[in-house]
Amino acid sequence: MSRSAADGLRAMVLTVLGSGYAPFASGSWGSLASVVLFFIAWRLSGVLGWPPLVFDLGVVLPGIVVATVLGVRWGDWAIRRWKSDDPKPFVLDEFAGQWIALLFLPPIAAASPAGAAWVLGGQFFLFRVFDVLKPPPAGTIDQHWPGGWGITFDDLFAGLYAALVGQALWRLTPLAISLGLA
Repeated sequence: MSRSAADGLRAMVLTVLGSGYAPFASGSWGSLASVVLFFIAWRLSGVLGWPPLVFDLGVVLPGIVVATVLGVRWGDWAIRRWKSDDPKPFVLDEFAGQWIALLFLPPIAAASPAGAAWVLGGQFFLFRVFDVLKPPPAGTIDQHWPGGWGITFDDLFAGLYAALVGQALWRLTPLAISLGLA
């Protein structure tokens, strides 16, 4: 593969199929693209008859790991390419964090379009809130960890926070009961 083809592939992956090139709120667009890709894979796994745990352990978790490894590995390249310590087009970190937020969703959410919309939309919202607010230690990671480590890991923490809040929200609250998720 030529250098320019390899660079194009890296850019396509790091921008999550170009969503990071959005003229504003590139992180939100990267997260949205990640939710759409998750939804497509989730529905496909249902068509294939995969149980939710198989989907989570066989698709979602490996997706998070691959996105994290590539984000860390290609972080310095992205910093040089886009001439920024936290390049806006680089949204693969949002992909990894958003997929953490979507890991181990209530299986019943797949049973109804309304349940799926509430859970996926809610997890998108929660992830974006935690990604913007960056509660500790997320807020200091990108300042203290070099290159792709800092760029990627603050979003992993935001995804973890969103996952924890989402698990409680979609399994233990009156909202979950009213939506038939609990």
